[in-house]
Amino acid sequence: MFDWRFVSLLLLVPVFLSAQEMKKSNEPSTIQVDGEAVLQANPDRAEIDLGVITQAPDAKAAATSNAAKLDRVMKQLRASVGENLQIKTIGYSLSPNYVYPPQGGEPKITGYTANNTVHVQTEDLTQTGSIIDVATKAGANNVQSLRFVLKDESVMQAQALAEAAKKARTKADAIAAAIGAKIVRVLQVVEGGQQVVPIQARSFGVEAKMAEVSTPVESGTVEVRANITMTVEIQ
Repeated sequence: MFDWRFVSLLLLVPVFLSAQEMKKSNEPSTIQVDGEAVLQANPDRAEIDLGVITQAPDAKAAATSNAAKLDRVMKQLRASVGENLQIKTIGYSLSPNYVYPPQGGEPKITGYTANNTVHVQTEDLTQTGSIIDVATKAGANNVQSLRFVLKDESVMQAQALAEAAKKARTKADAIAAAIGAKIVRVLQVVEGGQQVVPIQARSFGVEAKMAEVSTPVESGTVEVRANITMTVEIQ
């Protein structure tokens, strides 16, 4: 007996394939482009990480000496530079110093090292050199880092994103014109990331000296980057 169900199934297959092909033909033609912007901004805040490293035969002496020296540093900073300085502790350690026998064996504790680091902020960039000078003369012997940053990065980030979007649209317009197409609409915009690059000065480390001349400091400019990916429909 002839199975008409098999014939019916065969008749349905071309209809299904045709529907798939129609769906593909209805998908819009698109162009995808990237836009990047790099802006320069003048910093309005200086951040300095500095502190005191002390060594002593026992832990208590190392800690006591460290606390006294750092207290003197902070008092001198507030007295000489100003009470408007923002100062907070960001790191403290007290660790033993070891000497290792050349022939092996148990290491011997020869003393202790105390390390206390504070984070100093000022919005008066002209004070930066004075902060370093006053701190080192008062006893700070570890100036770890100096950075120039923006207090509020959001405004510059928004401007960078807007500039990146304009550049992406300009690229899309140029490509569409080159191939004789027209942009119908923007389908998608994806933020690729933002980055604010502060100005990093060198690390002074434990070699910071009690200089007789003021430390020269140039703030330069902060770099703000933004990147987006834009997809547009063309016809």
